[in-house]
Amino acid sequence: MKSDLAEMPLSDEPTLRDDEDAPETVPVPHALVPHLNEIAMLLDIDGTLLDLMPTPREVWVPPGLSDTLNRLAERTSGALALVSGRSLNDIDLIFAPDVYRAVAGHGAEMRLSVDNEADDVHAPPLDKELKRRLAAIAKLSPGILLEDKGYSLALHYRLAPQAEKAIYESVSLIRADLPNAPIEVLPGKFVCEIKHSGFTKASGVRELMKHEPFKDRRPIFIGDDVTDETVFAIMPDMNGLAFSVGRRAIGVNGHFDAPSDVREFLARLLDNPRT
Repeated sequence: MKSDLAEMPLSDEPTLRDDEDAPETVPVPHALVPHLNEIAMLLDIDGTLLDLMPTPREVWVPPGLSDTLNRLAERTSGALALVSGRSLNDIDLIFAPDVYRAVAGHGAEMRLSVDNEADDVHAPPLDKELKRRLAAIAKLSPGILLEDKGYSLALHYRLAPQAEKAIYESVSLIRADLPNAPIEVLPGKFVCEIKHSGFTKASGVRELMKHEPFKDRRPIFIGDDVTDETVFAIMPDMNGLAFSVGRRAIGVNGHFDAPSDVREFLARLLDNPRT
């Protein structure tokens, strides 16, 4: 690849949260994508492709992104997938009318084909009574937004950051009361998400990579949040590369400042004659 791709904006800000041991950010390697027909492009959505907004419903697809994704899907023979905590239905609403292969619901759902809905994979939803108890936490403070994803339940507190401690304490109390419930808690950017245990974005990506058109390709994963770290961790096992957005994360090959840089990077891949 041309060296200009190696000069995409990289952050000089200090590492966040538990990433103090992350290495210094390295430039995007020249050999990141030797040929688009040899790689699988795996992309997180919120905070990676799309800019974060005060509420999940306010995100929007910037002009030109759909064209970039569609062209990348074509150039990779379909080996492009969105990897998200959002449900398949939610992903489809955001990107409508376009439909993409995806690992959704933190691995609870998977779309292997854009042509046959029967190929979609779905895990069992969360227990209704458990969701009812968790949903009641939203009443702790105005500004806590409840998002029911079916396979998980998310409590967003971007509009009520002072409620973070109370939210996690309430979730801990429910877990203590239900020690055998097969659930786990995923902390994120101003969100506490509770989901079924037994699947993650990483488990979904591992399964996805067993199927055509992803099989035997080199995965390239770009993500931004704590929930993406499970995928960062497995990229070396697949001879893949991982890139974080907005922060330096442990185990990544480099990172971008913001979603706008990711979008520019993807668009420029299509214009590079070597890919």
